Amino acid sequence: MRILLALDKFKGSLTAKQAAEAVTRGLKRGGVQADIEVCPIADGGEGFTESVLTALGGQWQEAPAHDAQGRPVMARYGLIHHDDHLEAIMEMSAASGLALVSDLSLDPATASTAGTGEMMLHAMQQGAQRILIGIGGSATNDGGTGMASVLGCQFLGDNEQPVGRLPADLDKVRRIAKERMLNCEVVVACDVCNPLLGEHGCTRVYGPQKGVKDVAFFEGRMQRLADMVTRDLGCDHRNNPGAGAAGGLGFGLMSFCGAQLKCGFDLVADVTGLLERVKRADLVITGEGKLDAQTLHGKGPMGVAEMARDAGKPVIGIGGIIDASDELRSRFQALWQVKPEAMGIPEAVSRAAELLEETVVQHSGEILHLAGKA
Repeated sequence: MRILLALDKFKGSLTAKQAAEAVTRGLKRGGVQADIEVCPIADGGEGFTESVLTALGGQWQEAPAHDAQGRPVMARYGLIHHDDHLEAIMEMSAASGLALVSDLSLDPATASTAGTGEMMLHAMQQGAQRILIGIGGSATNDGGTGMASVLGCQFLGDNEQPVGRLPADLDKVRRIAKERMLNCEVVVACDVCNPLLGEHGCTRVYGPQKGVKDVAFFEGRMQRLADMVTRDLGCDHRNNPGAGAAGGLGFGLMSFCGAQLKCGFDLVADVTGLLERVKRADLVITGEGKLDAQTLHGKGPMGVAEMARDAGKPVIGIGGIIDASDELRSRFQALWQVKPEAMGIPEAVSRAAELLEETVVQHSGEILHLAGKA
């Protein structure tokens, strides 16, 4: 019997890899004899790098960089050696993430993606010819200007003088010049489809959680940036799905780096060969911190469930908390909640690994039945 563990992170408590380890312990304690294959999943946010490195192998690297407010950080990313090229796997949140500046007052006027550019530059200096970057969890609303300035794009003001403080002085930029830019392919894992501007754009939808109060100011700043990019660089990606991801970093990566944007789950599934792993399995177990109505709209566990259904494989969904509609329940052969109903969330978060392991032990008979080995 072969069981595939394709779990996402349990946000705030377990990484995808740690969740898989807890499930593995539960299977062994429950007497389930199986070949267990682990393939963590992610949608482009936190855990993206670990998911790919766990599935494919590779090595962690550390790049000296700066967080969104300019403080030094060591940003971790991964390198994978292929037969014909070196590939870097990274998350923008490792350098420019909201969690890194949670101890500071939010200042979206100055929050910069420069650290993301520093991490990308470091990867290229190691010889990477391809960069896969997940862009969830950002602290920024700078349209990728900080990143672009590190990689050699020039933002020029009066008298053709470089404007140094981006995005703080973005209003002083009069012209953009792409002088020296990166010489490798960039592919972006994105979990949202927002455009850059407008009602569904990055400023109105995601700006408030990053401290944006004057929406008109930030929307105008982004509008002016898009107009300059169109005029000076000859491209206009403002309406592309995903342009508004990570405070417009999606737009910046397309405009300044010629990047391709892809659905985060689809990208992870592709590079890890997830479909072939599903086909080899007798049973698939997936899950994340919460399974609810949002799970139906492109979340990782739903992608796994659809793959399993198409391959004719039974699939189990495990969630820290489950708020399941009939439609959600219909996509899984079983849904199990990890948090006991009477337990508070803080306690459940602190005991997540233990509770997840115990949930699997309690359902070991059902696992054997669903795998056809009862």
